[in-house]
Amino acid sequence: MSNEKTEAVVSSSVKEPINNKPSTKALSKWAAFFAIQAAISVAAGAFGAHALNDMLNVKALGWWHTGSQYLMYHSLAGLIVVALSSYVPSCKSILVLFFIGNTVFSGSLYVMALTGYTFLGAVTPIGGLCYLVAWVCLAWRLWRSTAPKVALD
Repeated sequence: MSNEKTEAVVSSSVKEPINNKPSTKALSKWAAFFAIQAAISVAAGAFGAHALNDMLNVKALGWWHTGSQYLMYHSLAGLIVVALSSYVPSCKSILVLFFIGNTVFSGSLYVMALTGYTFLGAVTPIGGLCYLVAWVCLAWRLWRSTAPKVALD
């Protein structure tokens, strides 16, 4: 067998290393999800400030406001993780945790404010736990990142 044929056989049988990073298309989908959640946060905040102001008591308005704030903070956090994906190995789990945290934390507060079902207050911390785990995972993965370092001059 000639050298060229041998190299072709060897190179076709060698597997590429597994890449833990989501594809560019997957990352753009995640960014879209977080942008939608940020838009929901703005709409919910405006709705709470104008339409619900006379309908809900002060405590329920506080739940609504907290839900809107945390939804925005963590939607922006998800967008930042997408932007940092080249520095964060296996960022999909962080994105999932932020997304679930947004849905459970803010969603339970919104439903609780509108319905008065205060038992949902027991569900809200699950979303908060998702946030905490996501932040710790992000910090850990950034700390251990092997991405090219940039000089801080």
